[in-house]
Amino acid sequence: MDIYSITEPTNTTVPIVISVPHAGTYIPKDLESLFEPKMLTHLDDTDFFVDKLYSFATEMGITMIKANYHRWVIDLNRNPESKPLYNDGRVITNLVSTTDFNGNNLYKDKVPKSKDIEDRIHKYYLPYHQKIRDLINEKLDAFGKVLLFDAHSIRQIVPGIRKEPFPDLILGNNDSNTASSNIINATLEVLKSESYNVTHNTPFKGGQITRSFGQPEKGIHALQLEMTKVNYMDDTETKYHPERAEKMQSLLKEMFTSLLKELQ
Repeated sequence: MDIYSITEPTNTTVPIVISVPHAGTYIPKDLESLFEPKMLTHLDDTDFFVDKLYSFATEMGITMIKANYHRWVIDLNRNPESKPLYNDGRVITNLVSTTDFNGNNLYKDKVPKSKDIEDRIHKYYLPYHQKIRDLINEKLDAFGKVLLFDAHSIRQIVPGIRKEPFPDLILGNNDSNTASSNIINATLEVLKSESYNVTHNTPFKGGQITRSFGQPEKGIHALQLEMTKVNYMDDTETKYHPERAEKMQSLLKEMFTSLLKELQ
């Protein structure tokens, strides 16, 4: 299994890269036996179908990178030294987590040791991040600026993080440090133009990918968009919902069109 998949633009290339780090579902055979069998029946922390939701983007000239391995193998959006992204008491899954978002144990007996984690960093984590760096540099060389857009989804209610439902759309840029104000404002203006409930850096500010790559002073802008799954999946949050997805895709297309104007 390839660590990631690249979907190249089907139209004239533009300076945007979409990263989808949490839609992968593959767990290597040698690791499967370590997990609680019941946890593997439904990989609940997966950002299901996010790559499908954004599949229109290649027609706009946007490059997409999607991780193929599940986040329980290693979380590509966490700090490689397992430094917490937040310090407000919420449940935070680690780089190689031993629980899901709601505190359920993932492993039967033996949890990964430091050597196991280091092996996974070198085998899965670093190649994904290096490929993002390569794609960014390609766009910088060609255009002088680039936007990295990290695409995510989450269940509407995750008690381990907070008791109330999440907003529909959550734009994160580490308190406006990972992208220019023009890029951020252009994104928010479009997202707020529809009936969705939109928040900015609350309750998510963007994870390691957004925070580590965003350097607007160097022409590298990075945004994370988290959305609740019911915006493109059914009410059970298990199946793709074409009508809901089409409505969301229309908004996302408008957003990327606006962002391209800002980048140009």
